Amino acid sequence: MIKLENYLGTIQISENFFANLVGYAASRCFGVAGMAPSSKSAKSTAAWLKKPILPTKGVRIRNSGDLLIIDLHIIVTYGVNISAIVKSIGHKVRYTVEQATSLHVGKVNVFVDGMLSE
Repeated sequence: MIKLENYLGTIQISENFFANLVGYAASRCFGVAGMAPSSKSAKSTAAWLKKPILPTKGVRIRNSGDLLIIDLHIIVTYGVNISAIVKSIGHKVRYTVEQATSLHVGKVNVFVDGMLSE
């Protein structure tokens, strides 16, 4: 739960809301095949690549003082420029969160956990 305090009172935003917001924004970026669960094991790699992943999987949000730190685990499409995708995701997620919540994002860490061929 993330709490904001202002002169009117306290606002609480659930982590589930943030996970949906961030996962939706990231999964809509070009070259992203899906979200990867952040707690996968080495022997289940083939299984999680075949299953559809919910946008909330692979999203972790923490706060450090007044800033949010967002960790994303994604699966990319084969043949795309990974550094361009990661940069695009960082900008889009930061913009989406700041516009929707007025909270400042300190960092967006993007982890590429897999690649899908078409």
